[in-house]
Amino acid sequence: MLLVDSEGPLVGNTPWSHLQQRDKWRRPDAAGSDSAHLMVQVMESWFLADREGLAHYFGQGFVQNALPQGTDIEDIRKEDVLAGLKNASQRTKKRYDKGRDSFQILRHLDASLVTAACPHAKRLIEVLQS
Repeated sequence: MLLVDSEGPLVGNTPWSHLQQRDKWRRPDAAGSDSAHLMVQVMESWFLADREGLAHYFGQGFVQNALPQGTDIEDIRKEDVLAGLKNASQRTKKRYDKGRDSFQILRHLDASLVTAACPHAKRLIEVLQS
């Protein structure tokens, strides 16, 4: 199974078509249509679905209002998501650092909030549970 950031707005109708059109990746012959999954537009987009969990992770000084607004999280540009995290966490003891924080934050997110807000995350979970 392949799980990668889409790195921008989706092109194509499926993860494999997006990866082919955007990155020139070819689907391996043995790979099924459910073997590629996208974090749209970037993994940190999922963080926006659980803002309370994110605030809890960063603690005092975290400014939720600095995060990008919008109900369709997967349409928020990658650059806006990353800038929002940087700005929201700049007054905390641990400003956002992808290498240090990203997987720790993922572990603490409410998966039901993420799958409700992010259709591609929901697809991933459904495939993993089947």
